[in-house]
Amino acid sequence: MGSKFLLIESMEILRSSLPHYHTYLLEAFLVIWLAWFIRRRRSNSHAGPSRELVESKVAEWRPESLVPEPLEKHPSLTPRHVTSRVGKRVTVNGKDCLNLGTHNYLGLSDNADIIERAAMAVKKYGVGSCGPRGFYGTVDVHLELEDRLAKFMGMEEAIIYSYGFSTIASAIPAYCKRNDLIFVDEKVNFAIQKGLDASRGDVRYFKHNDVEDLRNLLVKQAELDKQRPKKAAKIKRFLIIEGIYMNTGNICPLPELLTLCKEYKMRIFIEESISFGTIGSHGKGVTEYFNIPRSEIDMIIGSLEYAIGTIGGFCVGTSFIIDHQRLSGLGYCFSASQPPLLASAATASLDIMENNLQIFQSVKDNALAIDSGLEEIPTLECTSFAESPLKHVYLKEKRDRTTEETLLQAISNKCIENNLAVILPVYLEAEKVLPRPSLRLCISASLGKSDINFALDTLRKCTEEVLSFY
Repeated sequence: MGSKFLLIESMEILRSSLPHYHTYLLEAFLVIWLAWFIRRRRSNSHAGPSRELVESKVAEWRPESLVPEPLEKHPSLTPRHVTSRVGKRVTVNGKDCLNLGTHNYLGLSDNADIIERAAMAVKKYGVGSCGPRGFYGTVDVHLELEDRLAKFMGMEEAIIYSYGFSTIASAIPAYCKRNDLIFVDEKVNFAIQKGLDASRGDVRYFKHNDVEDLRNLLVKQAELDKQRPKKAAKIKRFLIIEGIYMNTGNICPLPELLTLCKEYKMRIFIEESISFGTIGSHGKGVTEYFNIPRSEIDMIIGSLEYAIGTIGGFCVGTSFIIDHQRLSGLGYCFSASQPPLLASAATASLDIMENNLQIFQSVKDNALAIDSGLEEIPTLECTSFAESPLKHVYLKEKRDRTTEETLLQAISNKCIENNLAVILPVYLEAEKVLPRPSLRLCISASLGKSDINFALDTLRKCTEEVLSFY
């Protein structure tokens, strides 16, 4: 448009200064030039690269591989082979090993009575449930297990899921929605992190087990709430923690956290996959350990895949809390329900837990014995809760992440060669806080004194042998 106005203005100037016929000739020339110029610009704008240029570029192009080349010694290329039933002992790569790598805290995964109950359920119900609970997947053993879990935990109602990971990942977004405030320990496990992602809430992380850091976050939020009281009144607030943290083995400071919940009006959810069935005189988790009424907890979530020795997960709480999940818990509504044989096995595990309280004392004693023994190994350190059946063992001399992973993997391999199964936990890069590399020890009630001594001696010897080469 600017060129057009400039041309018209120039023509007016020339018309006033040139003879009449010269003006017409000049106007005709300028019109022809303008038409040629516009046509040339249009043709250039539509003209593509030459055929020769395209062919040369195609010949030079080397597409990037959709799948990157794996490392020569990537663990997925040389997986360990387990060729026996997983219990107190397990056969790994042909080696009969004492098993400290499986979350079999009560030693129930290979219990004969539980296996028999599961086999009877297969004969009666078959191997699957064939559908979600709300359609045609509910069997009487599901209802029995929910009733038993609620009574065991002293809560009004329970709900079971068919998979442990989906339990917490479904329970969180069932209640926490967009714009809700969710305060979370930075070291929570990956299932909780996925539940937080699905909730789309406003997540605030505080330092691991740091009550004062959480208090500071709450104080800052309270100051913001005073500036916009109407909006603040509509926001729901949640605190999500683990009883014993999967990534550290530390126990949560529940009494102090509950004090903050009451002061700042937060609902509290506790993920007790590790602590359920392992701490407390009756195995009822951190509430029993700290002698806190479970009525003060909004919801307790746990896995059936650790102490219970089967597959699935559960939530317990008040009736209105649990009933809400039957319509909004995605893992409950849209996944096939737990196979009846697994529900029967879980009920059998509860029978053993209720009738054999000594089993919880055995877990505690073994955890303390391992914790004490680890202190005698000068090259290793364990910062996990002493009574926790889950221990994370670190190299005392801190190195870079890659070096630590290499050393710990070598120690794990050496232990397996010497008939002790311990593993290096694997984390995804998507973890909120990537935990430090460690060896993870899972302590079982079925371990005897000789087993504990063998495990500690083997771990010490293998660690010294590996570190002597570096």
